[in-house]
Amino acid sequence: MRSLLLLVVLFTSGVHSSVVFADNDRLLKLLATGNHFALMRHALAPGTGDPANFNVNDCSTQRNLNDKGRQQAVAIGAHLKAVADLKFDVYSSQWCRCMETATLLAVGAVTPMPEINSFFADRSTAESQTRATTDWLINAKLPVLLVTHQVNITALTGVYPTSGEIVVMKREADGTLVVAGSLDL
Repeated sequence: MRSLLLLVVLFTSGVHSSVVFADNDRLLKLLATGNHFALMRHALAPGTGDPANFNVNDCSTQRNLNDKGRQQAVAIGAHLKAVADLKFDVYSSQWCRCMETATLLAVGAVTPMPEINSFFADRSTAESQTRATTDWLINAKLPVLLVTHQVNITALTGVYPTSGEIVVMKREADGTLVVAGSLDL
């Protein structure tokens, strides 16, 4: 049943999958080839969703990284640099937990990207945000790293990532986006 659901999600999202949960280092090296990009779920921020008084411009109203999440982000960034000496153009959801994760990775300058803000609390924007992100990725200069939320990554890929997990995607010559694998560093 889960496989059928994954196929339905992938079919309806316009992303094709040949998911191979392969060796982490091999996947990281693919990011240097010029036709792959990475989608990362923010590092550990305990809880679900955001408080009722959520304000995107006020971190004190949001669910944020804890110390373990900060350590996780630093460690992932170090691994990205050590294995493949990767530098990215990094784009992040405007949520504080994503911006902090992106900054702590220290693999490139961080640019806020509203298209990858969470739609967990308001699913009415899911389709338009997913389409805008897909269109952007089809034309982006690679490699890029997008730090975002589980709901956004799942909508794009069909993969349900854990905190800090990175989904590596390949952009085919025809613009098709294909899941190459998943890194849980």
